[in-house]
Amino acid sequence: MKVHNIKDVEKFFKVIEECKGTVELVSSEGDRINLKSKLSQYFSMATIFSNGFIDELELVAHDPEDVERLIKYMYQGI
Repeated sequence: MKVHNIKDVEKFFKVIEECKGTVELVSSEGDRINLKSKLSQYFSMATIFSNGFIDELELVAHDPEDVERLIKYMYQGI
């Protein structure tokens, strides 16, 4: 799934932490980074979110409820 226009990084990671299953960030090279890991979150913040927001991000959520949660975040900012 693609997530667009992430402006509030803290809120984005709060939604990720609320997910029950694994949520992975897929890099342009196809690598997968587990965003539930604090170390991965810090790494992502330092590299991907260096300018304060990101236009597009590809995520893989393994739990259907998590997919719904992420879609709700994208469209409602919740």
